[in-house]
Amino acid sequence: MTGSNPSSGREGGRSLKTRVKTARKRSLSSTLWLERQLNDPYVARAKREGYASRAAYKLIEIDERYHFLKPGQRVVDLGAAPGGWSQVAAHKVGADQGKGRVIGIDLLEMEPPPGVEFKVMDFLEPDAPQRLMEWLDGKADVVLSDMAANATGHKKTDHLRIIGLVELAADFACDVLAEGGAFLAKVIQGGTETELLARLKREFATVRHVKPQASRADSAELYVLATGFRGAKD
Repeated sequence: MTGSNPSSGREGGRSLKTRVKTARKRSLSSTLWLERQLNDPYVARAKREGYASRAAYKLIEIDERYHFLKPGQRVVDLGAAPGGWSQVAAHKVGADQGKGRVIGIDLLEMEPPPGVEFKVMDFLEPDAPQRLMEWLDGKADVVLSDMAANATGHKKTDHLRIIGLVELAADFACDVLAEGGAFLAKVIQGGTETELLARLKREFATVRHVKPQASRADSAELYVLATGFRGAKD
């Protein structure tokens, strides 16, 4: 980041950390989440730089490390709303300048960023891969997924649900990716992703775990980046 260090939280010896009072109708967990948002330097940076969410910096960092987003590519962003990853992808592949293409898919409506085509669609529908390839007029080069299943509060259950969602996203990716393509998805540390990783290693040449700095330090989230898709099997 440029300028002064936003993570110090101090100026002239006085703490600048924002504290939020608990409103009568707001739960403690909601209050803590709001306080964390207000004090998150990536949230402030996203507002300042015009990104739809702080998640944009996770994708920026991962791509700066591994360079899997290239000009002219066709990218699919699953669970795209509110659009932070789609924004980054559009810039990286040149879709905001009429070169590559980025299609965002979500059950929620969103205003697509410049260079992004948006479709309200459930990617789990049986005909979703075929419809996507028709929109793209071919196969995709990259499939992105920053999706997370709704939390239940039970750690083991939440982990299993997230891994299940990533497995479904991987199924979709393997249906629509061109040979040599890449798949990036959010997972959660916990050990039950062994089968998923083994499957990805069969389907892709290289599989990596990535923990970007923009992921909160207290978060168990990781990203799995699979590159060099071996090609769809009959």
